[in-house]
Amino acid sequence: MFKTTVTPRFGDIDGLKHANNIAIAIWFEQSRNPIFRLFTPDLDLSYEKWKLIMARTQYDYLCEMIYGSDVTIISYVSKIGKSSFTVTQEAWQDDKICAIGRSVLVHYDFINKRSMPIPDDIRKALEEHFQEDTQIYK
Repeated sequence: MFKTTVTPRFGDIDGLKHANNIAIAIWFEQSRNPIFRLFTPDLDLSYEKWKLIMARTQYDYLCEMIYGSDVTIISYVSKIGKSSFTVTQEAWQDDKICAIGRSVLVHYDFINKRSMPIPDDIRKALEEHFQEDTQIYK
């Protein structure tokens, strides 16, 4: 499991004084960087080095998040397949879960345009961050 603290910026807040849904998606993406580093340690985005493609994202907004209080993003691997895996993320503010996101990422060869099996060493690293997705909002 990985934890990231995000301080909502003024620009992340909408006219209703809530964190904008796009801001939350950005916070989740930023918080996936430690997982991205398992595949590409230097986060080099070149075709030769980058090894992941996003296949799906899903967000459930459970309650409002507001300006003036930090948000903790908890990220963990909730499913591992042959070439893909699911990252589940929870956004917590003031000891309350406010959003859940799920992303399916595929180990991908951009040059040959095809998925690839996850290497054993990376699979082992993913397994170290595995947690059952037990939230009722599956």
